[in-house]
Amino acid sequence: MFRYTTAALAISGLTGLASAAPAKRQSIDDAVILNYALTLEHLEDAFYQQGLSKFTEQDFADSGFDLVFYNNIKTVSSDETQHVKFLTSALKAAGANPVAACEYNFGVTDVKSFIATASILEGVGVSAYLGAAADIMSKTYLTAAGSILTVESRHSAYIRAGLDEAPFAQPFDAPLSYNEVYSLASQFITSCPESNVPLPVKAFPALQLHSDGGKPATSGATVTLLTPDYQLAGAQGQKIYAAFIAVTGPTFVEAKAVDGGFEVKIPEGFAGQTYVVLTGCNKFVTDDTVAAGPAIIEIS
Repeated sequence: MFRYTTAALAISGLTGLASAAPAKRQSIDDAVILNYALTLEHLEDAFYQQGLSKFTEQDFADSGFDLVFYNNIKTVSSDETQHVKFLTSALKAAGANPVAACEYNFGVTDVKSFIATASILEGVGVSAYLGAAADIMSKTYLTAAGSILTVESRHSAYIRAGLDEAPFAQPFDAPLSYNEVYSLASQFITSCPESNVPLPVKAFPALQLHSDGGKPATSGATVTLLTPDYQLAGAQGQKIYAAFIAVTGPTFVEAKAVDGGFEVKIPEGFAGQTYVVLTGCNKFVTDDTVAAGPAIIEIS
C-alpha cells in the first residue's frame, strides 16, 4: 500500500529525546477538533466513492466477496458521506468554516487492496476519535463524536471479518494523537484547497513495516520497520526504542539499527491493527518524543 525507498533514520536527530519532558499540547478547541474529524471523514468518503466507482459488483465477486458484502460496503460509503454532512453542518452552526475535501491518492489497484486499505482507514478512524475524545469540551459534540466512533468501530469489525481477520482482536482499542493520525492520513493526501483553515497538526517522518507478503505478524516475531528518506548517522551510544501504543500505556522494546531501518521484536499483549512509533525515550510517548511513525502492524 505504501511506497518507500530503502534508507534508515538519522539517529542523531533523536538526540535529547530520551531526556525530554512531556510538553503541554497547544490548546485545541472544539471547532478545531470537528475540522480535524471532518478532514478524516472527507478522506474516507472520497476513498469509498472512488473505489465503488472503480470496482463493480462483479469485480467484488471475482475477488471472493459476495453480494451481501458488496452492498454493505456501499452502506459504509453512505455512512461516511453522512458523517461529512453532519460535521459540516455542525461547524457551520457553530460559526466555524468547515474544511473542504482534499485531493487523494490511495494507491489501490484491485478489490483486495481496496478492502485491505478500507480496513486500515476504519481502524485509524476509531483510534482518531478515541484519542480526541478527552479534548472535546461540549457534551453535545462529545456525544456526536461518540456516535460516529461506534459506527466506525462497526465498520472496522465488519471489514476485518470479511478479510478473515479477528473482528475484535483486543479488549481495548488504541488511541492515537492528532499528529500520529495525521501522519498516517497525510500519506494519502496529495493537495488541499488553500481556503481550508490550517489545523495545528504535523506529520512525523514516515515509518513502514517491511512487507512479508501481507502475512500478519505474531507476538515474539522480529520485524523490520523501514524509515524512508533518511540516512543512518552515528548513534553516539544512544538507544532507540519502538513504542507499541495501547490505551494502558506504551510498551517499549529496543530497536536495532539495520540497513533500511530498525529491527524490533513484537511484545506480548498486542493483536489486530497495532501502532508503533520510534523514540529515543522509554518512559513515555508524546509528540515531543516521537521520532518517526506510526507504522501499522497487523498482529495475529
